[in-house]
Amino acid sequence: MHNPMDLSGRTILVTGASSGIGRETCVVLAGLGARIVLTGRRREELERTAALLGAAGHRVEPFDLADLDAIPAWLKGVAAAAGPLDDFVHSAGVHFTLPVRATSAQQFAGLMRVNVDAAFALAKGFRQKNVRRAGSPSGVVFLSSVMGLVGQTGITAYSASKGALVSLTKSLALELARELIRVNCVAPGVVRTKMAEHAEQKLTEEQQQALEALHPLGIGTPRDVAHAVAFLLGESGRWITGTTLVVDGGYTAQ
Repeated sequence: MHNPMDLSGRTILVTGASSGIGRETCVVLAGLGARIVLTGRRREELERTAALLGAAGHRVEPFDLADLDAIPAWLKGVAAAAGPLDDFVHSAGVHFTLPVRATSAQQFAGLMRVNVDAAFALAKGFRQKNVRRAGSPSGVVFLSSVMGLVGQTGITAYSASKGALVSLTKSLALELARELIRVNCVAPGVVRTKMAEHAEQKLTEEQQQALEALHPLGIGTPRDVAHAVAFLLGESGRWITGTTLVVDGGYTAQ
């Protein structure tokens, strides 16, 4: 039986591959037959992710996405070593909880640099000659958040960055469609990752229960999000571009 989510023969770059949703995305995509180029700042953690994927030609390429000017040349180097890329997933992101009055311009700019500026730079670099597989349809998936669709106190900077990804997705999808590049976004609700667990430690038991109650289907897992990414990258997402797929256990339905 034909599997529309089969990714055999595709080479996919995944940022933020050292942990959480990025790590699980690598596992799921590799399980569907893709060769993964894993990137993030921590080589040791990237190697741990790679060890979960089996021996199918996957590559570890450490890189700091905050170095925006270096992204185009870095992508060319990655493609020269791993072969042309078919798709990429931008899962890397920065998060902090601070009220507006305590958020400095430097903190705001640093968060936007990784969450949004790097997404734009990756998309721009991806379409370079000899980086993307010529003449072949490609997929791009950005990891946004439901906090880019609704508001919440204390995370204004984070919400702004994730909302920007939603808008970026729409315009890039229109501009890059002529190059056979589809651009989509996944907006998860609260997912059980180390980042989320660290944030939850600051909550009282009553606050944690209230948070879970906002998700009718319960708190999600990284695999729930990874499956959505795979759906968008596969043939199953062939006619989908410019959209934000909300994966939130019902959070935004209320």
